[in-house]
Amino acid sequence: MGAFETKTYRNVFKEIGRTDAAIEARLKEVVDTFFYDENERIYHEAGEDMGYLTDTGNNDARTEGMSYGMMMCVQLDMKEEFDRIWKWSKTYMFMTEGDNEGYFAWSCETNGKKNAYGPAPDGEEFYAMALFFASHRWGDGEGIFEYSREARELLSSMIHKGENGRPGCPMFNRENGQILFVPGSPHTDPSYHLPHFYELFALWANEEDREFFKRAARVSREYLAKACNEKTGLSAEYANFDGSPMTEQLPWGYFGNFFSDAYRTAANIGLDAEWFGEDAGQISAPLKMMKFFGTDLEAARCVYTVEGEALDKTVLHPVGLLATLAQGALSVPYSEDPDSDFAVAAKWVNWFWNQPLRKGVRRYYDNCLYLFAFLALSGNYRMW
Repeated sequence: MGAFETKTYRNVFKEIGRTDAAIEARLKEVVDTFFYDENERIYHEAGEDMGYLTDTGNNDARTEGMSYGMMMCVQLDMKEEFDRIWKWSKTYMFMTEGDNEGYFAWSCETNGKKNAYGPAPDGEEFYAMALFFASHRWGDGEGIFEYSREARELLSSMIHKGENGRPGCPMFNRENGQILFVPGSPHTDPSYHLPHFYELFALWANEEDREFFKRAARVSREYLAKACNEKTGLSAEYANFDGSPMTEQLPWGYFGNFFSDAYRTAANIGLDAEWFGEDAGQISAPLKMMKFFGTDLEAARCVYTVEGEALDKTVLHPVGLLATLAQGALSVPYSEDPDSDFAVAAKWVNWFWNQPLRKGVRRYYDNCLYLFAFLALSGNYRMW
């Protein structure tokens, strides 16, 4: 039984012995650095009423980071920053014509100019969930700040584009119920599968869309059980609808290995276990990953196949990998037994606690995953 029923959220940091005061102080430090530190922040204000998050490695704003920022803000009760990010997204990223009308351009320059006219479905998923939470926590406003209406319309586009003469493609495969890598894609991305979001969309989306999302939640849990390797727990960056890693080369590279996108799968499974606790075989994957990497953090410094073969390639986001594995501890029940599975998970949570935020040009993705993990492990990543 998960927090959706119990209304109780685990504080894994307390479970490993950290005090309330230490957790609160550390969270404040992380948030202040991420949003406000002049040298290290990811968030920037723009004009009187807008703001954006920068991918520091690429010097652009992406729907991934923008929607992440909104989710962080609603969890932290930061309404001003939430509204700034949302207005920037609607002003510069939202597309009002063409096949992708109703979606958000996945990348823009920090001055608002679009770098692309295609969307990335992970951004849309987080936008919709953050908007619903904002509606419930703060209440709907007017125009674009009528959060719940904006969320329902976005979800409707994600399912129904291409129907009844409407241009473009949906973000879900309507036959198998799976989220797509991009609209019209013949494959998916395991880290895009968010069954814990779909459960809530099934309650709050337009009436005609609720049954679809209920099915999508079940399908995604079953999919993740197949996509995460039975022995290692690792999933591929991109994968086929049957869960097998992609084998074909894409124009921008090969993505059938355990790489940057795939790190999020452990975090997603952990949060789903915390919120709903429904197991279709996927909940064991984060623990398998922790056991695969073992007790040496250096093992998490190179790229692997999903079967566990080490490749001669260094990870781009080591802090992000540590953060997501630590968040996966939410899938492991608490135990005081020093030989228990929780003892394994507790090591990763302790390593994460002792890991500072990343600095330098590649800090964006790592620190986004870091802040999410800190919220989740402190009991502050909640359903509103």
